[in-house]
Amino acid sequence: MASPDPYATLGVSRNASDAEIKRAFRKLARKHHPDRNPNDAAAESKFKEVQAAYESIATAKDRNEYEQQQRMSSMFGGGG
Repeated sequence: MASPDPYATLGVSRNASDAEIKRAFRKLARKHHPDRNPNDAAAESKFKEVQAAYESIATAKDRNEYEQQQRMSSMFGGGG
């Protein structure tokens, strides 16, 4: 499951605070929300990508788990 980097998707740095991440998520979610972009499959797809990125790094605990998964996948070649 090669998902894009959630930090890049949200446009935040790796040392961003919870508030910065939440602010970036809300801005992108509003921009790409299906209700604001009816019949736009690309916007809906981007909205889902932004939502998944936020869910993976929303809190400090989530970021810690994400970073640990990244270290393990690079250590073991990311095979699945």
